[in-house]
Amino acid sequence: MTANRFNGTISLCAIAVALAGMPAFAQVQGPQAASENSGRDVIVITATKREEDLQDVPIVVTAIGEQLLQDAGIDDIKDLQLLTPGLTVTSTSSEASTTARIRGVGTVGDNIGLESSVLVSVDGVYRPRNGVGFGDLGQISRIEVLKGPQGTLFGKNASAGVINIITAEPDFEFGGTGEITAGNYGAIGASASVTGGITDTVAGSLFVAQRARDGFMNVDIGDGPRTERKDNDLNFFTARGQLLAEPLDNLTARLIVDYTERDENCCAATQLFVGDAANSRANLINATRPNSIDAVATPFDRSARSNRDTTQKVQEQGASLQLDWDLNNDIALTSITAARNWRSVNGQDSDFTTADLVYRPDDGSNFSKFGQISQELRAAGEAGPLTWLVGGFYAKEEIESGSVLLTGADFYDYFALRVLGGAPALIGITPATAMQPGSGIRDTYDQTGETYAIFTENSWNFTDDLALTIGLRWTRDEKSLDALYTTTGSSCDQGEAAFGTLAGVVGAPTATTIVGGLCLNQLNNDFDALGMTRQDRSEEAVTGAARLKYNITPDTMVYGSYARGFKSGGFNLDREGAIVVTPTGPNFTADADTSFRGEYVDAFEIGAKNVFLDGDLTLNLAAFHQTFDDFQLNTFAGTAFVVETLPEVISKGVDADFTWFTPLEQLTIQGGVTYADTKVSEFTAADLINPARFNSLRRLPGETLSFAPEWSGSLAATWEQPLNETMQLRANVSAKYMSDYNTGSDLHPSKEQPAFTVVNARVGVGGLDNEWNLELFTQNLFDEDYLQVGFNGPFQVDENNDSISVYNAFLGAPRTYGVTLRVNY
Repeated sequence: MTANRFNGTISLCAIAVALAGMPAFAQVQGPQAASENSGRDVIVITATKREEDLQDVPIVVTAIGEQLLQDAGIDDIKDLQLLTPGLTVTSTSSEASTTARIRGVGTVGDNIGLESSVLVSVDGVYRPRNGVGFGDLGQISRIEVLKGPQGTLFGKNASAGVINIITAEPDFEFGGTGEITAGNYGAIGASASVTGGITDTVAGSLFVAQRARDGFMNVDIGDGPRTERKDNDLNFFTARGQLLAEPLDNLTARLIVDYTERDENCCAATQLFVGDAANSRANLINATRPNSIDAVATPFDRSARSNRDTTQKVQEQGASLQLDWDLNNDIALTSITAARNWRSVNGQDSDFTTADLVYRPDDGSNFSKFGQISQELRAAGEAGPLTWLVGGFYAKEEIESGSVLLTGADFYDYFALRVLGGAPALIGITPATAMQPGSGIRDTYDQTGETYAIFTENSWNFTDDLALTIGLRWTRDEKSLDALYTTTGSSCDQGEAAFGTLAGVVGAPTATTIVGGLCLNQLNNDFDALGMTRQDRSEEAVTGAARLKYNITPDTMVYGSYARGFKSGGFNLDREGAIVVTPTGPNFTADADTSFRGEYVDAFEIGAKNVFLDGDLTLNLAAFHQTFDDFQLNTFAGTAFVVETLPEVISKGVDADFTWFTPLEQLTIQGGVTYADTKVSEFTAADLINPARFNSLRRLPGETLSFAPEWSGSLAATWEQPLNETMQLRANVSAKYMSDYNTGSDLHPSKEQPAFTVVNARVGVGGLDNEWNLELFTQNLFDEDYLQVGFNGPFQVDENNDSISVYNAFLGAPRTYGVTLRVNY
């Protein structure tokens, strides 16, 4: 076997940091190291200067090497799901609203108030929100997807798993790379890198990339003011610079500075389901402004309607310094210091039609901003049969958010039709007094948070074949939120006062509908009366893990484990209202308390890891059972985001994976399958933070959680063959299958995604030493149509009457293809 044959997916049962450390750590010592027990090639991880074969450590991990990432066309973490069974990654209203899920468990990314269930770590620096961790991957050494709770070593917000990214270090030998890509949809991209020694003890590297592409969506802009007729395009720049210093034989310092910016249009949606009743919301919208909405729902013609801009501008920058110091007494010290900043500004046509109903302006007032500093210290060593690690962690984060949602020129006319033709005029509510263009909300949120943690993980080797690992972590999380609500153009008070008059003319049920429409959270000036609200919360959690492993033979290891994970609670950065029934009618009030509880998970796992055929085949199996308590669910109810804690979610199933160096020297195959039965346990309204929300969540009790396919599988095949003395052929086909699942947090049937398979392929010729390569590629080879997310049409859904409702969708990418030229020197 050759070394480069192993630069692919190795879905292993392993822990990237077991016995050795926190997120900074595991480095591949070249592509292989010889196994003492067989002829196979192995990946070796070195954390705190210890080497371990990933086959020897007990957790399910999919590790993907640089070569397969390139072969499969993996440019960002969203593409990573192609090679990882059990991983789902989706985006919604912007690239900043991205969600990763493992075994069907994750946190919807539209609300920056919620932290992630799947932690993203890049070179040891954790990104507490998924949207802060997604972008061009640059030069990657390896990516590891750890499944199940990883709280001991990664801390909070790893209750479902971890995506751990290790970038390529600078090299003391001078070298460089260049790449240029062109494809359909006007795609053009280029990257370049250089590395080398600056002095005998300092090396540096610089990577830069620029990529652009026309939008996947054609846009009907109606009467504007939008002028851009494409959407879901691509336009970003990224740069990463590194310095690696080795001033002493036992001291290493690595400084990383990165910057990324995006200036794109994202994301328009299509109509997924449109009710066919005469008084459907779609018919009312088209009556307000003709041909404003797709009334027959043909989502995959990729034609959207949007009269307002969807400009998306994202900037992210950060720096980190890692110090590794080996003391003479066999103790290794590691320090990781980091600072990051991220800002996203988004415009949005919030009704997803060409009627001018509601929108978020792209003038910079609607934004999210995130800043973080973090410090991690750890020490690790060995003492006889004991391998030990202790450490501490601190992080401080600051979130600023401006939430602006305004009414357009058509909103009043649409509302008047929706509440039975002119009824608001009975109480003097007219376009001159309410819902004027530009009315709405201009809310601001300022949240600060601090996290403190101490942790330890220790392994006792009873014999050469039997070892027990126990880890513990104590975490304290503190958060404070200041919120200021501002509403203009509200007629809520007027509607509530006139409820009796309306009820006498149109009846109490219709009067309640009318007043409810006037008092939607986005139109309710009761929030203004709250003034500047202040909320504080703190919580402590003890998490950990226990893992027992036994080597039955040199090539077969079995293990059993228990792990407890934790995801901190927080605040919903959106308006939350309540309805109080009074003798004179409903009172739609503002709720100053938007907090929600922390989420906990208890996970059990048993597994076996096997090596066959003299090392040419690895086959790993694991069965898992995970119970999540107070599961944090963020769902869009058509007018606002609602955050609830579901009493219990249980995920149970099996992971299986393999790597096969086939008898054909040129062919390597790797893949895996995940079966996950992820269900919401039965609950009632009384179990919720706000029982009034049960109607929106009524489909969930006893059902499969959204984005939780029972079956998912990945398969990648690579063929590498010399053509002559100077050239070689390299080809790869990678595929991901997912069984059917629902893409909506409320499990509405219209949001169901049937089973589908996405296939990527790449074939190229190049020099035997990879000094150059010319490649043809395609992604989504068979142009599979699939949803990213289905959601309620804003102000267009009656939760109890589908015949008048509208549901929308953000779509997966269509087939793309192109050519890439790479050079290495």
